Amino acid sequence: MPVLVVAATGLELRAALCVGETARQGEVFELSAFGRPVLALVCGIGVVNAGLALGKALARGDVTGVLNLGVAGSFDLAAHPLGCVRLVEAETWPEFGLLFSGQCAADARGLGFALNGAAPGDADEIFERLAWDAPAELARMGLDAGGCPRAASLTVSGVSADAERAQALAARFGAGLENMEGFALGYAARLSGLPFAQLRAVSNAVGARPPHRWDLPGALAALGLAAQQILAPQAGSAHRV
Repeated sequence: MPVLVVAATGLELRAALCVGETARQGEVFELSAFGRPVLALVCGIGVVNAGLALGKALARGDVTGVLNLGVAGSFDLAAHPLGCVRLVEAETWPEFGLLFSGQCAADARGLGFALNGAAPGDADEIFERLAWDAPAELARMGLDAGGCPRAASLTVSGVSADAERAQALAARFGAGLENMEGFALGYAARLSGLPFAQLRAVSNAVGARPPHRWDLPGALAALGLAAQQILAPQAGSAHRV
């Protein structure tokens, strides 16, 4: 069975897989990516679109794993500079739970309910964080990221629009990247028992709005190169740092 490659937008999917056309948002289609047959999906921006689109796609029952490709913001350009590519190994959704005035994130355990309905204390309970062995998840799909550096990420519904919020989130969670779909996609794959991997190229500094500290074209180019190295391992194993 093929891997399902998911991107939030057609722009990201076209850049990542070097294809000219994509189906409408939410529609799964077949293509050959660097000589490998895959299924592809433009899920749409944000956790609602991502969860709904992937849930519908996985109902097909013919997917061996989920590979999310996209761009992200960096909380620390020294550690994760513009144009770098990172293999994500953890996602936090800081908006689930009780949210108090003046707080940058919610108290995930304040409601007393695990996101996945697990009983308190169960080993599989999920609140605001998911983590996984990224190389092992790729191996389950027959893929290899080589020496791609890893990072933890935050999934947000509202993009951090100023430096103050960016600094508060970075201080609380210690994440390197910010995106809008990763947690929802990883969560859907986890509930379906499928391997999940996420590759993000840095397009901007978190909290900075265009045109300052942005390089979307550079990030998309780097994403395409990294996707080729994963989907066509014979192409090499070097990654941008």
